[in-house]
Amino acid sequence: MAQKGDLLSFRPDIKVLDATIRDGGLVNDFYFKDDLVKALYRANVKSGVDYMEFGYRADKEMFDEDKFGKWKFATDEQIREIVGENDTDLKISIMADVGRCNYKEDIHERSESPVDLVRVATYVNTMPAAIDMIEDAHRKGYETTCNIMALSNAKESDLDMALEMLGKSPVDGIYIVDSFGSLFPEQIRRISEQYMEVGEKYGKYIGMHAHNNQQLAFANTIESCSQGVSYLDATMGGMGRGAGNCSMELLLGFLKNPKYKLFPVIKFVEKYIEPLRAEGIEWGFAIPYLLTGHLNQHPRAAIAAMKEGRKDYSEFYKEIIDKD
Repeated sequence: MAQKGDLLSFRPDIKVLDATIRDGGLVNDFYFKDDLVKALYRANVKSGVDYMEFGYRADKEMFDEDKFGKWKFATDEQIREIVGENDTDLKISIMADVGRCNYKEDIHERSESPVDLVRVATYVNTMPAAIDMIEDAHRKGYETTCNIMALSNAKESDLDMALEMLGKSPVDGIYIVDSFGSLFPEQIRRISEQYMEVGEKYGKYIGMHAHNNQQLAFANTIESCSQGVSYLDATMGGMGRGAGNCSMELLLGFLKNPKYKLFPVIKFVEKYIEPLRAEGIEWGFAIPYLLTGHLNQHPRAAIAAMKEGRKDYSEFYKEIIDKD
């Protein structure tokens, strides 16, 4: 597949999604103050970001509300408290995890909700359940995507089958997700071609959600973009689970669409993200995250090591090699 555009190209098909509250919420159990969320909403509007993800729509029967901030559950009412009628060009999204969301009851009709986009997160082996969720959200009037997690651990034949199933479903977009931050640009190029082929065959857009375990979240995002991937996830200051995500400030600085403005992002990072770091909330590149990414493992062991303040990296490496 030929490269789509170059460093100076303006691609009108590109859309940027801010996942700070959702992926960043995995760092602080979704305890964001309302003034931060409102400021983030305003910053996204001013910077021309296309979508803002407000968190998960998690099942309150499964998850204790006393143990998480409200954006774990991101109800329509809570979102409305931030956005009002949202009379802006910014669209609102939520994420619904297969097996962790009571979607039939908790995701209401689009006409009654401030949400525009429902992103269904799934593993390859739960694809039938994901498609049921997609069909439900589609019937209710939402735009939908399917985010296939742990892509680097999926068998190619299973992934091919999953992509065909999604192609035949009513889903609007399909996301490449480097959950473990283990993939390199050369692999992303091949995977992007694979997804784009399905997208072009069935009329779906393709998105990219990258993690920064090997300092490649930005590189992998713009590599996928060069192959035609058009929906790009980023977070303010790269805030996200473990090593974090592609940084919004890097992505908007790269994209050539004149509607994107970098200054509101820089201002938000200065006023709200840096104070979170100063409070001791940790994310971003670190040796334990590098090692789990290198070994294509879920970062849970690295997250635990970081919480314990471990600096015995060689011992940690030996431990996780034994688990591999």
